[in-house]
Amino acid sequence: MQRIPEAVKCVLRRLMNAGHEAWCVGGCVRDLLLQREPGDWDITTSALPEETLSLFGESAVPTGLQHGTVTIRTDIGHVEVTTYRTDGSYRDCRHPDSVRFTRSLSEDLARRDFTVNAIAMDVSGRVNDPMNGLADLADRCLRCVGEPDRRFGEDSLRILRGLRFASVLGFSVERETSESIHRNRELLRMIAAERIRVELDKLLCGLGTEKILREYVDVLGVFIPEILPVVGFPQHSRYHCYNVWEHTIHGVAAVPRDSRLRMAMLLHDLGKPSCYHVDDDGCGHFYGHPKVSRELAASVLNRLKYDNESKRIILTLVERHDWPIQPTEKGVRRALRLLGEDDLRRLLAIKRADNLAQSPDYLYRQKEIDLLEALLNDLLKEDTCFSLKQLAVNGADLMALGFRGKEIGVELDRLLSAVVDGVLQNDRCALLKSAEKKGNKQK
Repeated sequence: MQRIPEAVKCVLRRLMNAGHEAWCVGGCVRDLLLQREPGDWDITTSALPEETLSLFGESAVPTGLQHGTVTIRTDIGHVEVTTYRTDGSYRDCRHPDSVRFTRSLSEDLARRDFTVNAIAMDVSGRVNDPMNGLADLADRCLRCVGEPDRRFGEDSLRILRGLRFASVLGFSVERETSESIHRNRELLRMIAAERIRVELDKLLCGLGTEKILREYVDVLGVFIPEILPVVGFPQHSRYHCYNVWEHTIHGVAAVPRDSRLRMAMLLHDLGKPSCYHVDDDGCGHFYGHPKVSRELAASVLNRLKYDNESKRIILTLVERHDWPIQPTEKGVRRALRLLGEDDLRRLLAIKRADNLAQSPDYLYRQKEIDLLEALLNDLLKEDTCFSLKQLAVNGADLMALGFRGKEIGVELDRLLSAVVDGVLQNDRCALLKSAEKKGNKQK
């Protein structure tokens, strides 16, 4: 079993030695009991905030006194210490309007979101579990503390946090909690886009993401309505054994657990319904859907406030997911020139997952992707030139030959294309000779 770190024990002991109760609580306890490494450490205590500040001196930072929270700096990072409390009303569906400090651990645990997050553990490892969270941990079940509608009405981000927990931990969602999630999904409109994005990225990278995407698409559709038209949309294509949404779900699960890759898979076929065409033989086609998917994906990413680099990567993958790459050295060199190594590797991962989510009759394409990856690795070992910074000449060299202004960029691009296509070697003398010849023709 994972253990409470000594630095955290020191915080607990200092509180206890001063006559206060102190317990680890929330996700860190849940993760300890699941044999997972906790990401952060939270302590709940009977000590009032000013008492905690006094005890820890310069190590204490008053990060949330109105809610009873003091952050303690330790050798392993920050530990949040919060006074036992009960919450008042939540008029904004996110934060309590007021809190009341209490001396009761049970009262504090009763205000928490899910039973598996309402387990406390003392410095010796003794557990206090008035909400029966241990039983739900054993059953791998996510259940609200108390009445689900009340919990989600207090803080509607809990709706998405619940789905994230279920996905990351691979838990099922208890029936009443699940029904309440569906019933209260519109409350997510009250939540800031940045908070939605953080939870969604974690949800997509969870062990149980397939199940969550399948069972809670109506919830995701509140903040990504663009996915709703693809749900159940038939493909009528020999390449596909699933409808568009099922294909998407399988694709998300097949790609590595990287939030950008998974988001790209979630959005890669959004354009299919509007591009659907049936030929005379009754076969479905989706000509031009990558471009339309990119436009829809851009709206989603802008709405959820993704950073510029994530948007660039995701939109590139969405637009290029169906892009053919010839399984030859020249084909891979051209792809490298256009995308660079990192994006090309991402694209190959997307293509692999996309194919794994298609009809089994076409899984032979995995070998084609294997070949592309092998060619890529070989070219990189050979230090193949595929970018301007690798080219043996630069702008200054061309200026010396008389090129000016835009002519420089155009000529560098021409030389790089010639190198990538194998027409020229990446040799300074050969490139300068070719550039000089080109320049003389233009005079």
